[in-house]
Amino acid sequence: MNTNLGLIGKKLGNTQIFTEDGSVLRVTAIQTGPCVVVGKRTQDKDGYSALRIGFGTRGAKHVRRPQSAEYEKLGVEAPAIVRELRLPAEQVATYTVGQTLAASDIFTEGHFVDVAGKSKGRGFTGVMRRHNFSGAGTVGHGTHEYKRHGGSIGQNMTPGRTFKGMGMPGQHGAKRVSVQNLRIAKILPEENIVLVEGGVPGAPQGLVLVRHAVKKPAKTEN
Repeated sequence: MNTNLGLIGKKLGNTQIFTEDGSVLRVTAIQTGPCVVVGKRTQDKDGYSALRIGFGTRGAKHVRRPQSAEYEKLGVEAPAIVRELRLPAEQVATYTVGQTLAASDIFTEGHFVDVAGKSKGRGFTGVMRRHNFSGAGTVGHGTHEYKRHGGSIGQNMTPGRTFKGMGMPGQHGAKRVSVQNLRIAKILPEENIVLVEGGVPGAPQGLVLVRHAVKKPAKTEN
């Protein structure tokens, strides 16, 4: 589980930037924040330590009264999205409720991040698109209309059943996907925009969660 700090963001789209040596980098622009600390979870009270951060603002008529009173007590506006980030207790203690977190405060150019979001929904699809099956692969031997089927799914006698996990047609996409070890190419602090190399899950304007990479140390530069 990723227990590194991060921010909630919104995927803006894909573009390209030029480096000092003239090479081109394909990047994805993510507007990360500003996020606000709206609560904490402590080991003594909740049994675990975490930081609750909010992104965006929600209209007053869309906020329930108990939540509205809670945010008013904390002195923060009702956020549109709230996420909990599991963090070490000593790191949670360094932040205060109501504190604003900007992209330049959390991320550094050259470091690596993990980005999680909801992938694009593609509806009900067949096995060739959903599981990358090769299809029937033949137009001879008397076969008809069988070019994109999955083929046999069972056995002759033993064990006499279809194994679990067999690739089948069905709902494709619209699920949580994480892409790891994306390098931060550039940070635009005025707009709170982070440019990461490569692609991230989801459609433009989709919400994503950007955290420091769990498989790479924070000080890695290349």
